[in-house]
Amino acid sequence: MTDTRCPAAHPEDPTPCDGPPAVTILDAHNAGLDGCEHHGARLLASLDGGRVYGLPDAPEGAAIRTFKAAQSARPFAWVTDAPRTEPSKLSHGENHRNDC
Repeated sequence: MTDTRCPAAHPEDPTPCDGPPAVTILDAHNAGLDGCEHHGARLLASLDGGRVYGLPDAPEGAAIRTFKAAQSARPFAWVTDAPRTEPSKLSHGENHRNDC
């Protein structure tokens, strides 16, 4: 057993990986990191213009599960400053609902 986490896990995020790296998260400048679905979603939720791609050996649907999870995850979810009312601190899904 190792306590090494995937490259997508933010150093301040205390949550464990939910499996081996399954996705690559790219930012708007095409810089990327591989990660488990959990940390991939958290990273994607924290980026503007990010994209997710499944790794070649990933379980089927890994990228879409990661994308969907990112839509409801707040950016930098491990930060507990309150209140989170500014659009930059809400999830993509919350911002979309507020725009409608």
